[in-house]
Amino acid sequence: MNSKGEICLGMAGAGRATELHMNALLRYTGVPVCFKHIIARRHEQVAAMKDRYGFINASLDFNDLLNDEEIDVIDICTPPYAHADMIIKALDAGKHVICEKPLSGYFGEDGTNEQVGNIVSKVDMFDSLIKSIDELNLKIKGCNKKFMYAENFVYAPAVRKAAEIITKKKSRVLYAKGEESLKGSSSPVAGLWSKTGGGTFIRTGAHPLAAILWLKEKEAKARGEEIKVQSVFADMSRVTDSLSEYDKRHIAAKPIDVEDCGTVVLTFSDGTKANIVATDLLLGGSKNILELYCNDAVIKCNLTMSDLMSTYFLDEDRLDDVYISEMLPQKTGWNNPFLEDEIIRGYVDEMRDFMESIYFDREPQSGFKLAYDSIKIIYAAYKASEIGRAVML
Repeated sequence: MNSKGEICLGMAGAGRATELHMNALLRYTGVPVCFKHIIARRHEQVAAMKDRYGFINASLDFNDLLNDEEIDVIDICTPPYAHADMIIKALDAGKHVICEKPLSGYFGEDGTNEQVGNIVSKVDMFDSLIKSIDELNLKIKGCNKKFMYAENFVYAPAVRKAAEIITKKKSRVLYAKGEESLKGSSSPVAGLWSKTGGGTFIRTGAHPLAAILWLKEKEAKARGEEIKVQSVFADMSRVTDSLSEYDKRHIAAKPIDVEDCGTVVLTFSDGTKANIVATDLLLGGSKNILELYCNDAVIKCNLTMSDLMSTYFLDEDRLDDVYISEMLPQKTGWNNPFLEDEIIRGYVDEMRDFMESIYFDREPQSGFKLAYDSIKIIYAAYKASEIGRAVML
């Protein structure tokens, strides 16, 4: 902490994830935080974020965060291929780490071309990933710094309320289903396995998957049991390959060697099931839902699109700076605006938990175990889709 008793934050990245984390921090004032330094690859991008959020310093070199003795925590909001290396360097420099999802992935070896997803077996990817995240696990266990996994679904008010109900009633979640779908990604590298480690499932399906894993852990703890994922079955597809350029004119997905549609079925050790869907095929905004069928309750969590408010516009005059919803190409016609988006989707409570974990020296709600289990299951799903049968864990 600096001389004012503030947690000093170093930010790696200047894209959408950075916006979400910083907007959440601006909504939370419980623990004093200094926005010390932001880095990114492009000068114009990092300069704009520096001015927008009031960072003291900005540069293009990750080492500037590592070498700043005042910085307590580094928030990694870069593309996934950079995560593991940055995590290790940050921990070695004595920094706490916040890591945007996913934890890591397989991005190719030296000498492989850009289309990793088309030429490398998912079986080999799974084996390579397990080795790398096991090494990360040892690294984190061997240091006294906190690792915080930025999985906002865990902190969404609806999901937290579901956890409270399950815990108090000691409910059994017999069947869970989750979905995050939208029309594609705004990221220019989203279609390349070498940059993202997969397609729509690792990019968006990771959210409902992690929430279901977290809720099953809450169930197990309340009942004094141990519940693990026993098997993973999946189908991963590129549906938009079948469309002409005209037919896909409204869809932003541009998959090169990744999937744009993924369905995963989990079987838990207690015999219960979960089904997770993620697609880049949904027009009209983003869909974020979670449903739990319990032995004594049904719980439905609708993060977006909500119906808290409806709007109808004939034109977009003077609405340039008015945020309506994510991935919505136009504001005319009927829409359901995202109200208090940072709160409803969990970002505010996520960043509050992380800052308080550092300030008060306690463990975060979303830590390395959830990050590890999520990415392991995602890659088991990629493997299962390739081999055409369930992968036993």
